[in-house]
Amino acid sequence: MGTPGRATDADIEALRERIDVIDQQLLELLSVRAGLATRVGRCKPAGGSYRSAREGMLLQRVLQANPGPLSELQVHQVFREIISVCRALQQVPRVACLGPAGTFSHVAVLERFGNAVDLVLQEDIAGVFRAVEGGSYGLVPIENSFGGSVHPTLELLEHSPLSICGESELRVRHCLLGSTLDAVHTVAAHPQALLQCRRWLDRHLPGVRRVAAESTAAAAVQLRSADDTGLVAISNTIAARLHELQVLAYGIEDDSRNVTRFIVLGRSAEAPTGNDKTSVLFTISNQPGTLYRALACFAERGVSMLRIESRPSRRGPWEYLFFVDLAGHAAVAPLQDALQDLATRVVSLKVLGAYPRSVVQLDPWHSD
Repeated sequence: MGTPGRATDADIEALRERIDVIDQQLLELLSVRAGLATRVGRCKPAGGSYRSAREGMLLQRVLQANPGPLSELQVHQVFREIISVCRALQQVPRVACLGPAGTFSHVAVLERFGNAVDLVLQEDIAGVFRAVEGGSYGLVPIENSFGGSVHPTLELLEHSPLSICGESELRVRHCLLGSTLDAVHTVAAHPQALLQCRRWLDRHLPGVRRVAAESTAAAAVQLRSADDTGLVAISNTIAARLHELQVLAYGIEDDSRNVTRFIVLGRSAEAPTGNDKTSVLFTISNQPGTLYRALACFAERGVSMLRIESRPSRRGPWEYLFFVDLAGHAAVAPLQDALQDLATRVVSLKVLGAYPRSVVQLDPWHSD
């Protein structure tokens, strides 16, 4: 093939011909897959198009079988869209999230479900819960690695009949949008974004007023509609493209490992996949040792606690709710046995959901 170490035009053309053949084979296989997905859809009951467990197992399998050179994230992106378009042949799922267009929640929906979705943008997290109760799926933030828990989500989970049926982890990268860094007098952003960029703002825009917006995308909309060169907004590059805004500074978050975890809301339980997580909520009596005895249910059976958080219960002073994430599925031992035991040691217990664990950290900004 020409001079060693140097490809000739003929070499490149031969490689391209092989690629053309493979592309044709891929197209034929995708057509077969789409046909099978359509047949599966005909066998399902109405409204049964999306199953987080099934898609979670599929993605786990292809990622484990990935021989390279594509990264896990790249393989995930390819198969996410294959799954998305094949799912749409059965039924396009309606997915609610916090709007307007360009929020991190919006981005997380597209990264989780692919582009073949009927997106339902809501003004607040409570609106997402209401939309799911009305027949959609939903995706809401529940915690950030830098800013901690998203309290409105936790409060709504306490009383909601909905189930957590999936999760996604989204890499967060903030950028500063505006006309110029000269004479900036106001920064608009979601409170979490202001918190996550605090050190950068203190260093580069000291003394500048910071105002809260409903979301990072809402801050971008506010900037677009304002005739004020002294106003800037913290948002993301996708919102910048959507609203045709200039990026003044990129990657201004204080923690380079900034990740937001989102949960998928649905109305039914998910089957075990072998790589699951269960979220529970419980209350205890205000007596010495009650929390120790409750958590001992998991230690005694070797169940790993992935997260624990307490919140005031609002049922009385100094009474608390405990939110706990556990490794395993609520319907499978040893976690099943642990939860049965826990129910006898606490005042109340609610299983918020048992669902597939996220298989890859989503990073739509890697090419920005």
